[in-house]
Amino acid sequence: MTTPTHHRTRPGVSGLRMDLLGIYLNDHLAGATVGAGRARFMARSHRGTPAAGALRVLADEIAEDRTSLLGVMRRLGVPERRYKTVAAGTAERLGRLKSNGRLLRPSPLTLVIELEFLRLGVKGKELGWRTLRSLAEADDRLDEHVLDALIERAHRQMSTLEDLRVGAARDVLING
Repeated sequence: MTTPTHHRTRPGVSGLRMDLLGIYLNDHLAGATVGAGRARFMARSHRGTPAAGALRVLADEIAEDRTSLLGVMRRLGVPERRYKTVAAGTAERLGRLKSNGRLLRPSPLTLVIELEFLRLGVKGKELGWRTLRSLAEADDRLDEHVLDALIERAHRQMSTLEDLRVGAARDVLING
């Protein structure tokens, strides 16, 4: 049986739809670019707060996860679509200018909203790792053990973000 040319699988590599996988991974890379930028911004913005240490660790890990995704893309022969990452990075920086109900200083809700946004991004990342993990049996360029570790790290990151989010929400909405 021949593969239709519009599927563009890599010859000799398990029939993965590399055209679609390339789009998928580049979309995740765009999301990772946004997440890494936002996490670094949050770590800087909240220096000197109780959340500072955890945010710094998260920012470092999220940047490492983005690098891991680039490594997976290289192993699979998927080129980075720079226009997507540039657009995503620009959108993240523009998002910092959004109105928050305050003219000159951040709203008390800023940290809560940022933590929710970042947690959603980490959940998306975890789902991306799970998708790749499900493909690992079909393509030996995907390391199951590495993907399992990335999935576990995403779980830890979501747990940390949830703890920070609940604490920040309580501080603002109960004690504020």
